[in-house]
Amino acid sequence: MLSRRAILVSSLAAAAVRPPTARAQPAPAPGQGETAAPKILQLQRRTIEVNGKPASVFAIRQPGGSAGIVTEVGTQFRVLVENRIDQASLIHWHGLAPPWQQDGVPGISGPPIPPSGSADYDFPLRFGGTFWMHSHQGLQEQSLMAAPLIIRDGRDIPGQQEIVMMLNDFSFTPPEEIMAGLRKGGRMPVTARMAAPARKAGMAQGDAPDLNDVKYDAFLANDRTLADPEVVQVEPGTTVLLRVINGSSMSNYHLDLGRLKGELIAVDGFRIVPVLAGRFPITVAQRLDIRLAAPREAAFYPVLAVLEGERRQTGIVLAVGRPAIARAPEMASALSPALTLDLERRLRAARPLKSRKADRVHTLNLTGDMEHYIWSINNVAWNTDVPPPPIAKGERAELVMINQTRMPHPMHLHGPSSRLSRSTASGLPAR
Repeated sequence: MLSRRAILVSSLAAAAVRPPTARAQPAPAPGQGETAAPKILQLQRRTIEVNGKPASVFAIRQPGGSAGIVTEVGTQFRVLVENRIDQASLIHWHGLAPPWQQDGVPGISGPPIPPSGSADYDFPLRFGGTFWMHSHQGLQEQSLMAAPLIIRDGRDIPGQQEIVMMLNDFSFTPPEEIMAGLRKGGRMPVTARMAAPARKAGMAQGDAPDLNDVKYDAFLANDRTLADPEVVQVEPGTTVLLRVINGSSMSNYHLDLGRLKGELIAVDGFRIVPVLAGRFPITVAQRLDIRLAAPREAAFYPVLAVLEGERRQTGIVLAVGRPAIARAPEMASALSPALTLDLERRLRAARPLKSRKADRVHTLNLTGDMEHYIWSINNVAWNTDVPPPPIAKGERAELVMINQTRMPHPMHLHGPSSRLSRSTASGLPAR
């Protein structure tokens, strides 16, 4: 995929998916006495307006038009996915821990869903939080085949207003053309470069993090730019739970609350010891739950996502009371810095995993070839002949990730619970 965090998975999808005529992946039989009808999600084409121009993109919506799903912890995730587009697809439930056959990665979990086909999903929801769903088929995610997946639990205070803010980067250039350009040794068209605070062995002194390889046409918050942002009405003095999802392909941001202060209460769906601030970093695929207290005076309060290393920004506007009309600028006042691991080092899980010696340790060197835009682990690009790192059920494994490139590499583990045992600033972060 065009995303650095998932480029290896796209190589897998290209090499290992079955033909579009393959049947949809089966789901386990419903539990005894299960009578509730499954929720229906449809993979669709739609048209949105970006910078005054129509754009054909994908959507994951319920028949009534709602994007994604809102459900409750402790219930059964019973979903029927209907493929209404003209190409095969498969949806991954990002951050959840379904049976591996229902994880939604072509060639690993099962075959893609052919056009006009469908697939059933059925597994228990053991924890709540802010998650999302997206295609793992080819480059569909880059064309907005993604949607929120909200599992409500005890963090939802009665009377609290919930606001979901989903971020995306967008280009009118087809993603296949962008990828071809990157793999020919170019960038689309220019990358931003920032001074790195520290260096590591294997990186020449003076090398800098490589940011923003693609010059996107727009950055979206809930499918809109700041030229015409979503304005959310908020009652003065109320409590707001802001659920922020970075569904971008390869863009990281600084989330700027402006005149508001927020209490970060969960990261990637799981609760943390609260962190109070007005600005938070958010990387590709990450989710932040932030609790806000709406002021009592009527005013507009923009919530902005400033692109890492640049001034371009997107966001939504909270309209507290009935304020006079105002507009948020599409450019921040100054260049934003490169993201660091500073926030991660401050995070403390509200219910951490128990300390335990690892049964085995695997070292994963994040490697790659910038000239051909090929990324690898331990200098081997993923293919069907690469054996997975061994681990047995019930074991505690330690993964030591060493980023040997100038790229930030967000890494996503499908399924297992994990904890950050240590991090270092001696090189670029594997975020």
